[in-house]
Amino acid sequence: MQVSWKLEKTIKVSEGKSHLIAIDIGSNSFHMLITKIDHGELRPIDALSEKIQLGAGLHNGKLSETSIKNGLACLSRFREMLSGFSNKNVRVVGTNALRKAKNRLDFIEPAQEILGVPIEVIYGREEARLVYLGAAHSLADDSNSRLVIDIGGGSTEFIIGQKFEPLILDSLQIGCVSFAEKHFPNGKITKKAFQAAYDAAALEISHISSKFLAAGWGDCVGSSGTLQSIETIAITNGWTETGINLEALHQLKEHILMFSDFDKVKIEGLNESRRNVIVTGAAISLAIFSTMNITSMKISKGALREGVVYDLLGRLSHEDVRERTIKGLMHRYGVDQTEAFSVAERTQRFFHSVKKAWELNSHDNDILYWASLTHEIGMLISHKHYNRHSSYLLRNSDLPGFSQGEQEKLSLLTNTHRGKIKNFFLGHVSKKDGKQLSRMIALIRLSVLLKYTEQPSGELNLELTAKNSTLTLHFQKNWLEAHPLTRQAIEKEKIVLAEIGIKLQTGEEKEL
Repeated sequence: MQVSWKLEKTIKVSEGKSHLIAIDIGSNSFHMLITKIDHGELRPIDALSEKIQLGAGLHNGKLSETSIKNGLACLSRFREMLSGFSNKNVRVVGTNALRKAKNRLDFIEPAQEILGVPIEVIYGREEARLVYLGAAHSLADDSNSRLVIDIGGGSTEFIIGQKFEPLILDSLQIGCVSFAEKHFPNGKITKKAFQAAYDAAALEISHISSKFLAAGWGDCVGSSGTLQSIETIAITNGWTETGINLEALHQLKEHILMFSDFDKVKIEGLNESRRNVIVTGAAISLAIFSTMNITSMKISKGALREGVVYDLLGRLSHEDVRERTIKGLMHRYGVDQTEAFSVAERTQRFFHSVKKAWELNSHDNDILYWASLTHEIGMLISHKHYNRHSSYLLRNSDLPGFSQGEQEKLSLLTNTHRGKIKNFFLGHVSKKDGKQLSRMIALIRLSVLLKYTEQPSGELNLELTAKNSTLTLHFQKNWLEAHPLTRQAIEKEKIVLAEIGIKLQTGEEKEL
């Protein structure tokens, strides 16, 4: 890959931080991109790609044992390339197959053990944002609006943006692997099956086409491996000089229909690894061109993994889009910022007091901080059960920068920051994650509990310590006796936290 991307500003990095690595666990292929920051440019230095077709192993909403085994074997090979690099500089994302899999933890937990870094399952619109970010950095930095399209194994992303800013994003459940399973059983090719795939894709695209066509765009850009493969075929066969046009797609369709099944497809320029997806890729592409009134498309080298690298670079450079998202939520739902930041600061103080004893990490700290800032956004809907409304909004809103798992944690923490805690909230997470989340729940609950009673800084010497599963609140002498309402609230909190395995006690009961 002979391409480099100019950074918007020069980033100073220390030794060991000059390499950024992205791993994309896709429904069709797994990709790894290793880049280096060199004289203000982000330069790819190595890339690996394996066709795993994780999405093809998705049956009745569950990944098959074979697909899990093949995927883990691939990541074991990727792991060899990661030795010597800091885990902080590696980001792994999972897309549609992991989004849909009910048993995703059967893959994610051993995969994280292999890689040594967390795997972030991202929502469709977040995938679209990262796709655009990757494509935009590989295109000319002009002011023209552009439509970027990425056809994946399980979903297709559509984005209109300008420069590096996405403006309209959508993700549809149409993909090369999923459509092959649905419309071409056993890989058999017929004119009827091709038309059915085309019609199904066109129907889905019609649901979003009006808003995209109304917005308009200057250039149309394709960023996926499928579209890159179609361009290569079109150029090799002389159907186009560069990019893809509607005539080239019709030519491709005619050639495909000459064959009876996927394994027999042979077209000049078609890579062997793309044989099983080129048929559905052609049908989906034709539907996109026809429904979106596209006549030609240029192809970008940048895609999801490049976007992941740039987003990681932003996080390491303290330009985290997630912080902007949280500020936007606070503004949109009229959060009392003084109160929110007061709770957040107290949560931070509690976190730093117990992080070593409770083995909490910086990411846990970020999630706690953001949950503290947004715990009352549901107030705009109703004061009654506002925590449930906050939880719903955080779970179901499009939150740029956040993974599915991060949104679920934010939703959980805001739901359980007050009132009763139901055990089913932790039923979908691993035992290890459940333990950490229980501890995080305790910290945010205590922060909220004390927001009306703790005096300004310096007037109340309140401390929190932890040992194993025990939390101890240390108050000034006689303070609790002078504040019976708070003392009563703490007594009730002891009962609630005991349900999730945490013993709460006050300083007078401290076990030395």
